[in-house]
Amino acid sequence: MTTARIDHLVTSGTFALDGGEWDVDNNVWIVGDDTEAVVIDAAHDAAAIEAALGGRTLRAIICTHAHNDHIDAAPALAAATGAPVLLHPDDLPLWQRTHPDRAPDGELTDGQELEIAGIRLQVLHTPGHAPGAVCLYAPELGTVFTGDTLFQGGPGATGRSFSDFPTIVASIRDRLLALPAQTTVRTGHGDATTIGAEAPHLQEWITRGH
Repeated sequence: MTTARIDHLVTSGTFALDGGEWDVDNNVWIVGDDTEAVVIDAAHDAAAIEAALGGRTLRAIICTHAHNDHIDAAPALAAATGAPVLLHPDDLPLWQRTHPDRAPDGELTDGQELEIAGIRLQVLHTPGHAPGAVCLYAPELGTVFTGDTLFQGGPGATGRSFSDFPTIVASIRDRLLALPAQTTVRTGHGDATTIGAEAPHLQEWITRGH
């Protein structure tokens, strides 16, 4: 039986893209046990995230995508902990807008498995909200971390640069709806949901995506 658990904090800051700025609250997810953990989306406040780790060894900072509100605290958290920052390479153009002088430390690839505290995080490349967007499926925990690909109520936004609505719909259809219905969806913003709860109205989005 795994001792891995999911810790959650919400940090606040600004999302900026295409000349606009919006105040946002971001979900930061910490997956691990009492000794080690990974952080999914180091948003806004490196000190708060480090405090939430409680002295555990941080093995990696995993970016679901490279919009600034999901990565703005990643370099500072990496400097404080020594953990590598991992990003899908298709999102490097977005990353460089926020951190032009600091590259990620490693790449995320579709199908890759990251191990932490005896459980697996499977990388699912789910472009659409951003070219290098990924979700992280933890089968032993019955959960998927979707970043801004899937929310309670539908897909992530696709009205700005680097995004595409038919692509995000295809990603959700092919990668996320294939997961067990009881899988908990832990999102980049807002409340959690389940694959089963989202499936009925996602069919409408899928129809609109073609």
